[in-house]
Amino acid sequence: MATMREIKRRKTSIQSTQQITKAMKVVSSAKLQKAKAKAEGTKSYFDYMYATVSSMLAKSGSIDHPYLKAGQSEKKAIIAITSNRGLAGGYNSNIVKLITGGDFKKEDVSVYTIGRKGREVLTTKGYEIAGDYSDAIEAPLYQDAVDVGKAVLDRFAAGEIGEIYLAYTVFKNTVVHIPKMIKLLPVEMTPAGEGSEASADDKALMNYEPSAEEALDSIIPKYIYSLIYGAMTEAVASENGARMQAMDNATSNAEAMIDSLSLLYNRARQSSITQELTEIIAGADAVG
Repeated sequence: MATMREIKRRKTSIQSTQQITKAMKVVSSAKLQKAKAKAEGTKSYFDYMYATVSSMLAKSGSIDHPYLKAGQSEKKAIIAITSNRGLAGGYNSNIVKLITGGDFKKEDVSVYTIGRKGREVLTTKGYEIAGDYSDAIEAPLYQDAVDVGKAVLDRFAAGEIGEIYLAYTVFKNTVVHIPKMIKLLPVEMTPAGEGSEASADDKALMNYEPSAEEALDSIIPKYIYSLIYGAMTEAVASENGARMQAMDNATSNAEAMIDSLSLLYNRARQSSITQELTEIIAGADAVG
């Protein structure tokens, strides 16, 4: 059995850790409120952007455009959004698992990281880090998404990569965060009028002015940038929600450990007092 000194030292150490986890929980909660408001405020726009572009492409017929067909290269670019800090439960590892546990061959993957934790783990696992934009996740701006998007689009246009994916964490609510990977390019089109309920408007083809190629050259990049920025805002909210949960669990676990150690300390103290009384009584009997 541990001595009273060892138990007290252990209890003091856990109490100090508990104070830290409580403070981190409060900080994460405050950051979550701001990030949540921003994510929810922008989500409608990006949802409509996705729905509008998907609907437009579905009504475009057969357009021969580079953004709508896979490139010749077997190389795949993945934009991985994680965090710059840990202590967020499985938030970062879930994104890494999406990449390492998928059907992609390591040698065919070129990763663009937004977040140091993802970069560190993927580098250790031997993945090629083609670009690092970790600073952008601290306070995401639309221009940050443009910078990342241009980097991958330039390589796609040059034929260096054949497909572009985005791995991030979807923010549902404070406690539900879902790791997700979506395909950005080539844009997948659903044929217009697919399904028995299609109306005449659904079957009508889209008319472009001045031309479909010129319109898509302008629309698709903005569509990509918007999806990346939307993913970044959701990822920040998810990160702070995950960290708040992790710190709450850590605080609760520390409380349980402190209670257990307090019980052990009281037992050891009671045993020590009983031992001292026994020795005093034995000494008194010996003197008498």
